[in-house]
Amino acid sequence: MIDFTPSEDQLAFREMAEGFALNELRPNAIEWDEAKHFPTDVLAQAGALGLGAIYTRDDVGGSGLGRVDSVMIFEALAKGCPTIAAYISIHNMCCWMIDTYGTGDQRAAWCPKLATMDTLASYCLTEPGAGSDASALSTRAVKDGDDYLLTGQKQFISGAGTSDVYIVMARTGDAGPGGISAFLVEKDTPGLSFGANERKMGWNAQPTRTVNMDNMRVPAANMLGAEGKGFNIAMSGLNGGRINIAACSLGGAQAALDATVAYMRDRKAFGKALIAMPTLQFRLAEMATKVEVARTILWRAASSLDAKAPEATTLCAMAKQFVTDECFNVANDALQLHGGYGYLSEYGIEKIVRDLRVHQILEGTNEIMRLIVSRSVIAEN
Repeated sequence: MIDFTPSEDQLAFREMAEGFALNELRPNAIEWDEAKHFPTDVLAQAGALGLGAIYTRDDVGGSGLGRVDSVMIFEALAKGCPTIAAYISIHNMCCWMIDTYGTGDQRAAWCPKLATMDTLASYCLTEPGAGSDASALSTRAVKDGDDYLLTGQKQFISGAGTSDVYIVMARTGDAGPGGISAFLVEKDTPGLSFGANERKMGWNAQPTRTVNMDNMRVPAANMLGAEGKGFNIAMSGLNGGRINIAACSLGGAQAALDATVAYMRDRKAFGKALIAMPTLQFRLAEMATKVEVARTILWRAASSLDAKAPEATTLCAMAKQFVTDECFNVANDALQLHGGYGYLSEYGIEKIVRDLRVHQILEGTNEIMRLIVSRSVIAEN
């Protein structure tokens, strides 16, 4: 029988993360959203708790946990603020990529600093002309002695302009995925610049900018992994990134559901509390069922990634698509059940709806997730 009961250690990790979320994130989430404030000081507090390198190995400062542990933690963080939880998930993905594919020197130079979150990281794959078709990216890296010269532009980069290191995918060879390599680029590299902070529907508490590279000189020693393996590195990172972002949707949906139950206990209509009305109870039942099913498939996908199972990529795509779709629907239903109050910013529900909407787009759109799953189904039959 499959056991879905968290271990004592997992319960402790989750309790710690949720305590941090409810004490440090939730009280400030609406203010940060309105002010477009990126709370780097609070991120450093998260790093001090071991949340900056959750599944990075402990010999370079990581917490050395597994993927099931991590999705529990990101769900807990997102109960406080999905935006900040999502940035922490991206940062963790970057740290893991350096830990997994970096040289000994690269791991020693970057992972300990990233683990504390005194140093922040961004992932640079998407371009203006290469979103879902990431292998069509045009950023070019040309060998020049002991360096590479990088020229191009990345778009929709979380943390850009604030982060200290950027994992940049650039073309070192011919067209297609085999011609792409990965580079570690430091913030103060000459030729690197950033666009204005984008005006967005949600995720306002973390900056999103273009990353511009103009004949930017990067030492060959900063290549992450072997030449021509950058696309594989990018995709392996995204397997974890997809379940992380799904976990952030799950935490947001759980927070919205919890707030809705509390609201319906207090709010009265036609002489009785909303919570006593059978038709509204049915809505709550549907929402709670969606949240629990989402959690189950998410843990299944995370477990497959821990086990390095051959079906892990497919399960991560399934989980990302299902969880982000259904949890957005739960948050939207929560807004509806709050009535007009749900539309007011002070209740926090409309922020959750706005924040969760982008999860259906990033880390591979849900249309691309369906394509990954359909190819797997066809191949198996």
